[in-house]
Amino acid sequence: MNALTIVLLFMLAGLALLIFNHDTGETFGIANDDFGRLVYLAPIAALLSAGILMGRRGNFGEVVRQIATWLLIVLGLVVAYLYRDDARHVGARIVAGLLPGTAVVVTASDGGSEVIIHKSENQHFQTNVTVNDAVIPMLIDTGASAVVLSYRDASAIGLDMSALNFTVTVMTANGRALAAPVRLDRVAVGPIVRTNVRAMVTEDGKLGRSLLGMSFLSTLGSLQIERDELRFRDY
Repeated sequence: MNALTIVLLFMLAGLALLIFNHDTGETFGIANDDFGRLVYLAPIAALLSAGILMGRRGNFGEVVRQIATWLLIVLGLVVAYLYRDDARHVGARIVAGLLPGTAVVVTASDGGSEVIIHKSENQHFQTNVTVNDAVIPMLIDTGASAVVLSYRDASAIGLDMSALNFTVTVMTANGRALAAPVRLDRVAVGPIVRTNVRAMVTEDGKLGRSLLGMSFLSTLGSLQIERDELRFRDY
């Protein structure tokens, strides 16, 4: 193993440690920013020192070319670390664009989590929602006063259908229907979780897709629509 390979391994190990310890802010008791500078400055100093020593023994042109090549590698790794958050955001947006309806979680500039959902082919915002212990696809509907479950989805999450009282009149895409008020133990989209959520269950065959309505959405810190993206955040 030559010296340049050792330098590259040193850089990769340092980068891995920085990424792993990103949330703690320190690596080996050193602030991550200071440790990052150490990781890329130490190899640069070693490369320049090796170049000077080898240049004294001849073949200086080859030494310069090798140093230039490895300096580019070092700088590439530095850039990869400095812009790691931007790279994660770009990757998340690509996933959201390729898989409409996927709830993609990104870290906002203030460190909070933000959920991004892309508009689907039918021009609606929809995503997979964890209700109690089951995952069901739901349309996001700010016009619905509560979370509304189809009869099929309510049965799938384990509600006791025989105990439901269909006494509330609601409007659906199929016209008027009766619905039963219920309370859901847990509703979650990505990292955003709410408990004891007010909801309704429609009669069998009256609702094709469950709705994520305002009994969940109104508890969010923010909800914004930007072109084909729906963004919402917790408190």
